[in-house]
Amino acid sequence: MSLIDDLMTRAGGVCEFCGDATDLAPVDVPPGEDEAVLLCAACRDEEGSTAEGHWRCLEGAAWSGVPAVQVAVWRKLGQIEAPWAAEARENIALDAATQAWAEAGQPLPGVVHKDSNGVVLAQGDTVVLIKDLPVKGAGFTAKRGTAVRGISLVAENAGHIEGRVEGQRIVILTEFVKKK
Repeated sequence: MSLIDDLMTRAGGVCEFCGDATDLAPVDVPPGEDEAVLLCAACRDEEGSTAEGHWRCLEGAAWSGVPAVQVAVWRKLGQIEAPWAAEARENIALDAATQAWAEAGQPLPGVVHKDSNGVVLAQGDTVVLIKDLPVKGAGFTAKRGTAVRGISLVAENAGHIEGRVEGQRIVILTEFVKKK
């Protein structure tokens, strides 16, 4: 079975955050290998335009028994600047291994990732490659204009992000991307 099939089975064919059944796609939960959650377009928030009220669904999703979902919810709640989100995040009871996973890959204080235009990047953003990049060890070239969804930030290096291109998880220099 493919990743999407596995996620559809696990999630029952609905978004693992809000329960919507339309426009579902997998989103990586780094740094776990092949760990992902199934999210609808609104919960992927690719354009950054999802209404704050929509995110209240995270309060229920936090109770998922799936560690990848718990980590994704914990991280998303950390990106929302609202008192209810901070309170919900504090009340999530994660076991030690899941808490370590949730905190892994989070940028260190003072480490700010910026794209080629100086725009600040955040965990889960979508970026576009601004030039062809040969991928060492993978035997292909990531083409200019390729969208990389659901990036993760390399915690200790503001010049590096990670993302999936042609099914391969690669490290990309921030100077070669622009935020979408």
